[in-house]
Amino acid sequence: MRLVFLGSDAIALPALEFLRTASDVQLMGIITQPDRPAGRGRHLHANAVAQWARTQEVPMLQPLQPGAADLAWLREQRVDVALVMAYGRILREDFLAALPCGVWNLHASLLPAYRGASPVEAALALGETETGVCLMRVVPALDAGPVADAECVPIHASDTGAALRERLARACVPLLERNLTALSEGSIHAVPQDESHVSYTRKLTKADAHLDFSLTAAELERRVRALQPWPGAMIDQAGECLKVGEAMAMPEESATAEPGTVLRSGEAGVDIATAVGVLRLLALQRPGGRMLGVAKFLRGHALPPGTVLVHHAPPPLASPRPFPRPVPAVAPKSV
Repeated sequence: MRLVFLGSDAIALPALEFLRTASDVQLMGIITQPDRPAGRGRHLHANAVAQWARTQEVPMLQPLQPGAADLAWLREQRVDVALVMAYGRILREDFLAALPCGVWNLHASLLPAYRGASPVEAALALGETETGVCLMRVVPALDAGPVADAECVPIHASDTGAALRERLARACVPLLERNLTALSEGSIHAVPQDESHVSYTRKLTKADAHLDFSLTAAELERRVRALQPWPGAMIDQAGECLKVGEAMAMPEESATAEPGTVLRSGEAGVDIATAVGVLRLLALQRPGGRMLGVAKFLRGHALPPGTVLVHHAPPPLASPRPFPRPVPAVAPKSV
């Protein structure tokens, strides 16, 4: 099977490594996002997939948006099928129609829940206990195609966004192992999604890092973990934004103070009133500084009791919220 892979994020690397060595696959090339300026010097920086392609000497295209030249290249290479994961562009209908065995997406949720740009962070922040990866046929509508198979991944109580993404990335390998033969033969069976249970996630922004203390302590703890490493979490103390590296919910503690009020500040942590319970901050970082445990941080920066932190309320990560959990399009296998 002559295959091309579209992706731009490190979550796709285990799938790429598997495809590179799979006996019944010929990886014809990579389509990924162009190198972007990054860092203080604004030097061009290649994404993780582009770096991998260069290291492995796999042919690579980096269009802003796949167009006529890229379709001509696919035809010249006689590509049978395309796999997509975290590419970052919506593919046009002429691209979807160009490949004999279709275009298939590895989507990091149990569809129809959490379509869109941030399914990993949303599932973790909103308290799901499991998520997964679906193999879905790409159609013009966003993540709306029929689902062929799914691999279930549990969400642990201590997971960060980075840890969960790593497990989801590894879950792509058994999912592909089960389905490559059917893909190559054109015999794969996919089940339409139940549109009545759809939920959508949006693209994250830097503004999502601001903590909203009108949420509960448990919600805020999950949000701190979910948004690591980017955009992270922060509090606003009179215009100075302090990054939060670790936090712990104390739901059994009640606070009559206004949400966002510092209740206690000491070596054990900085306790902040929330809508329900208390959020204890355990690691903090000033702009330009290092992330420090709270005891060290407080030696050089005061957060006295009575301080009221500025409220920020980013829009919901997913809408509508998919509780109770919908039945996935196909029964997922377990990792």
